[in-house]
Amino acid sequence: MNDMKLGISTFPSDELLFAAEQEPAFSRAVPGWKLLIVDDEEEVHVITRMVLEGLTFSGKGLTFLSAYSGAQARELLREHGDIAVILLDVVMETGLAGLELVEFIRSELGNRCVRIILRTGQPGQAPEREVITRYDINDYKHKTELTAQKLFSTVTTAIRSYRDLNVIEKSRQGLDLIITSTRGLFERRNLELFAQGVLDQMSSLLRVNEDSLFLHSPSGFAATVRDGDIAVLAGTGEFGHCGAEKSACVLDDSVTRVLQQALRQRGGVFAEDAFVQYFRSRRGSENLLYFRLDRSLNPFERRLVEVFSRNVAIALDNMLLNTELLHSQKEIILTLGECVESRSKETAGHVRRVSECCSLLASKLGLDSQEVDLVRLASPMHDVGKIGIPDSILLKPGKLTVEEFEVMKTHTLLGYRILKGSSRPMMRAAAVIAHEHHERWNGAGYPRGLAGQDIHPYGRIVCLVDVFDSLLSRRVYKEPWPLEQVRDFILAERGEMFDPDMVDTMMGELNAFVAIRQEFPD
Repeated sequence: MNDMKLGISTFPSDELLFAAEQEPAFSRAVPGWKLLIVDDEEEVHVITRMVLEGLTFSGKGLTFLSAYSGAQARELLREHGDIAVILLDVVMETGLAGLELVEFIRSELGNRCVRIILRTGQPGQAPEREVITRYDINDYKHKTELTAQKLFSTVTTAIRSYRDLNVIEKSRQGLDLIITSTRGLFERRNLELFAQGVLDQMSSLLRVNEDSLFLHSPSGFAATVRDGDIAVLAGTGEFGHCGAEKSACVLDDSVTRVLQQALRQRGGVFAEDAFVQYFRSRRGSENLLYFRLDRSLNPFERRLVEVFSRNVAIALDNMLLNTELLHSQKEIILTLGECVESRSKETAGHVRRVSECCSLLASKLGLDSQEVDLVRLASPMHDVGKIGIPDSILLKPGKLTVEEFEVMKTHTLLGYRILKGSSRPMMRAAAVIAHEHHERWNGAGYPRGLAGQDIHPYGRIVCLVDVFDSLLSRRVYKEPWPLEQVRDFILAERGEMFDPDMVDTMMGELNAFVAIRQEFPD
């Protein structure tokens, strides 16, 4: 029984020539291919280790794991998801323990990569044709036929198959990550955020390969060329202190040389200890991505980096185009707002101050960055409806009559009708602001008499900021008020005209709002 169970015949013709043990040529230990021996006989484990001890494949040896039952094997498989080969006995604690383990591996764990070699000393218990057909195993061996040489060849072939399957799987994961990460980059709205996103995604991409241990603590940075100088936009790892809003980043000569090489040849550079990717936008801006390595990239990793970099170049062009469009939209909106204000004899500074003060108030209220930007860009259009108000009313230096004020109030409806047709978020926000910036917290405003939370937050923000700046400014019908008088008025209207929480926020940051007035004077 034991001779059959051991099942490894040793003949002179089966002598194996193993490589002599020597110190590795590199400082970092390369983990071996994990081989799990599952058998309830200790002799099988001892002889298998002895026969395969010197096996190396693709520069890596073996790391042996042992289980003496199906239950022990389950625990090891849960702990080690990277086992390459399993040498599996069929009959252990039960007659079908090995076959039940196969079902566990393939179905419950969903592990399709590990190579399973069934070794049986009782072929009648598990007939080869039935087992091969029914169970997802990769080889079937009778222990009596499994000589040392055949075991060596069988395991080597299985490891090669495991490696190839992993290359395919890692390629799939890498491409999936490229697609997902590139989609995320399209959401970045400025160059610094885009650069940080590229760094994060490249770090994740390089971790796809289990052999990429050089990225325990990824170190790299994204940079752009400005007036002939390389300016770091964002960094990670040892370059984490670098960035547009951080201290100056001094790059050593070796880093500068490889960056200059990429700029000269307008392409990527793969060195032994680093790689650089080069991106040139359609408008001619030059951008660089640098990562420091502990070893050179293999062909698979280079390919992933190159595919990802091509997608980054496309995303960069789109981000820059979107940025340019946003800037153009902002200029158009500010210009239109200034035209409306100048027609009513108010200064262009009012439009810019309202824009910046609304942005500040929205930020202090805790709105997310996208909404803060929307308020900043849309608020200059709050009085666009005044283009439909006659000059005799709009420019009247004295108090308006009841009838004239009713006409003046229609500018909220006119502005809403002008802006509501657009599907763009900024224009939709502007339509809301134009419509609701004269509504009052207590419901006494116009045009609809909305009250409290029924008034859109954008309308409540602009209502407060517009009054704050208007009272401090000269108008055809009044002189500017002193700051203390404006402060007292706003506090008196807390919970009446204005949202009380917004008043509290403004009063807590009053100096910052006054500073904006000083930055954009009349």
